[in-house]
Amino acid sequence: MSTRYDTIGLNYADLRKPDPRIGKIIAEALGPAKTVLNVGAGAGSYEPVDRQVTAIEPSDEMIKQRPVSAASVIQGYAEDLPFADNMFDASMAVLTVHHWNDQKKGLNEMRRVTRGRIVILTYDPSFRDFWLLDYIPELAALDDGKMPPMGEYERWLGPVEIAPVPIPHDCTDGFLSAYWRRPAAYLDPKVRAAMSSFWAVGDVSDGLGRLEADLASGIWAQQQSHLIGQDSRDCGYRLVTTL
Repeated sequence: MSTRYDTIGLNYADLRKPDPRIGKIIAEALGPAKTVLNVGAGAGSYEPVDRQVTAIEPSDEMIKQRPVSAASVIQGYAEDLPFADNMFDASMAVLTVHHWNDQKKGLNEMRRVTRGRIVILTYDPSFRDFWLLDYIPELAALDDGKMPPMGEYERWLGPVEIAPVPIPHDCTDGFLSAYWRRPAAYLDPKVRAAMSSFWAVGDVSDGLGRLEADLASGIWAQQQSHLIGQDSRDCGYRLVTTL
């Protein structure tokens, strides 16, 4: 994983507050596990409070933002986990695999140290049903280059279940698609600063300018009227759970 998050992480915890509805899905997927490893743990989002959690995270800045009550954390990388074989009942990785330098090796390491389930929240790079891509198509190309195709998880981990994770319209975790029903949020540089995609994609001022104009004219509201009233939506996020 790149330590790009030493920069991204400066105000990360303020805008990336774990959403309890997503947290419930992750907690249920972990099953009865008592000991859990959180890989690429960041500021501690979605770490279950009722289990014994060990976290590993490469970024100094992200580690600094972990609350005092968070699980103990070790600075390190997914590709070289400093743990014995079969040490944990379960392991988890939340919106992090695309940052790893060697995804296959990192997932193999998770398999090595885990007795039971591996739970991964990720994004399907083939997903295209998101209006923001009309304004910033570079985001799709970025996903194609960084996000593992969903079929790779079974090849790397063995049998898996893959399920959509609906994103609430008022999601508190400010990842890329969290504001699918709140388009003006993408015009806020502080909001974008908490999204790694905007750090990686380069200059998006033209696309943001078109979005701002369409919001002002009412074109966006007219084109996306089907979103109004939807409480949650499939935005391409997937929960991968080993069987």
